[in-house]
Amino acid sequence: MDNRLMIIVTFLLAIIKPVFAQEATIDSGDTAWIIVATALVMLMIPGVGFFYGGMVRNKNTLSTIMLVFATLALISIQWVLWGYSLAFGSDIGGFIGNLEFFALNGVGMEANGTIPNSLFMMFQGMFAIITVALIVGGLVERIKFSGWLVLALLWATFVYDPICHWVWGGGWLGSLGALDFAGGTVVHINSGVSALAIVFVLGARNGFGKDHMIPHNIPMALLGAVLLWFGWFGFNAGSALAADGIAANAFVTTNTAAAAAALTWMFLSWKHRKPSVLGIATGAVAGLVAITPATGFVTPMASIPIGIGAGLICYYAILFRVGRKIDESLDVWAVHGIGGTWGAIATGIFASIGATGLITGNPGQVITQIIGVGATWVYAFVVTYILAKIVDVTIGLRVEEPEELVGLDLSQHAENAYQ
Repeated sequence: MDNRLMIIVTFLLAIIKPVFAQEATIDSGDTAWIIVATALVMLMIPGVGFFYGGMVRNKNTLSTIMLVFATLALISIQWVLWGYSLAFGSDIGGFIGNLEFFALNGVGMEANGTIPNSLFMMFQGMFAIITVALIVGGLVERIKFSGWLVLALLWATFVYDPICHWVWGGGWLGSLGALDFAGGTVVHINSGVSALAIVFVLGARNGFGKDHMIPHNIPMALLGAVLLWFGWFGFNAGSALAADGIAANAFVTTNTAAAAAALTWMFLSWKHRKPSVLGIATGAVAGLVAITPATGFVTPMASIPIGIGAGLICYYAILFRVGRKIDESLDVWAVHGIGGTWGAIATGIFASIGATGLITGNPGQVITQIIGVGATWVYAFVVTYILAKIVDVTIGLRVEEPEELVGLDLSQHAENAYQ
């Protein structure tokens, strides 16, 4: 009888064990999709370089692209050494992760959901890189290259990593119930507000408000915008972390919001002057920014008013910035900071997939979103301003006036984009 019981127990264990083992099984389809999505987000980074590079004067083309490209290399190393651990390590007081994953300790080929842990780390790393790179647009044409490298490293560590942990790494905002599917708060508000803070330390470019500082190569900027739009499918749909219906929905809402915002911006510029090529590109980026926090939570029809709202709000935010004579060179604050703010609040209004918002009977979600927006604005601005001041009084953050006049391509890199 004991032998029969042993046989039955052994048989049951043989059945049950694989069932539990499947909970941590890597799915080849999900893994393949997130590898592609990670590469798509990486492609957005040179897209940022071209988008910004086309909008500056020709004497600062290479320096602008170099700031973005160097950020890709610098934050790649920061992320694998300590950034990932600070963002996704075990929670410390709801504020920051610990250093358990320092130098990728314990981060390998084991499953994280249905994808390898190392792939999740790499996907998140691309978000960290592009967030830092976005800040560059507010500072171009007068920031010292060495000063930027130091500031970028400090900013990623003391601003990006904590806010990422708040929302996605087990911190207090995620626990509060704040919704951010792909980075409206973590990426866009964070970068836009931080760019504005650094501008207040840098000051305006020489000749700002007097000289014509027009984009030197709009086709280059348009190419950058197209690369951003293309890569954004990995940014948003990839944030589902699976090849599933949520990813497909995010793909559709991403494209729809971008199109709605692009058309809105085009008609606004048409009303005031002529339909602007740079305007329709900027509008598309604004729509992509605004849909980012909502993309997996809203329907395609809801993404249309989100995109239209982004086109309107960001367009007039630029006019407000110009009217206040604030030299935030390429409007990172107006497009990413304000666009991300609208998108985060709109998520609380329109959420209906996997979460409920105002229109589906949960007005409290809007309050939660506003708390997240406010906390990110305050923390990002204050800490970034302090870090920029520290760099400025130590190694210097701005080039000398003769270096600025000759152009940063020559003064910082001894090279020319155009002969």
